[in-house]
Amino acid sequence: MALEPIEIKKIDKDKLQIIWIDGFASTIRLKDLRDNCPCAQCQGEQIGFKKIEPLKIEVLTPEKYDLKAIEPVGNYAIQIIWKDGHDTGIYSFDFLRKLMEEFSVD
Repeated sequence: MALEPIEIKKIDKDKLQIIWIDGFASTIRLKDLRDNCPCAQCQGEQIGFKKIEPLKIEVLTPEKYDLKAIEPVGNYAIQIIWKDGHDTGIYSFDFLRKLMEEFSVD
């Protein structure tokens, strides 16, 4: 059975809840979701045998952890758009499930 969410919804002002096809339900803080954004700008990128690290300049904007939208990406991922304009993170369902298991809150 492929891991895929059957319901994604924002709860409270700072949490996201996901219910998965296998019945697993979890909640994650938006801060943890954003801080673990998988995009190259946030995590760096691999070019050949060289890992390019991103600049580690912390820029705090008032809307950094505010969710604007969640868009499906094919049948394998979601793209999260943050209110500060950051929108390059593609969260595969496998990656998202691992995050939810690691950072799940009640």
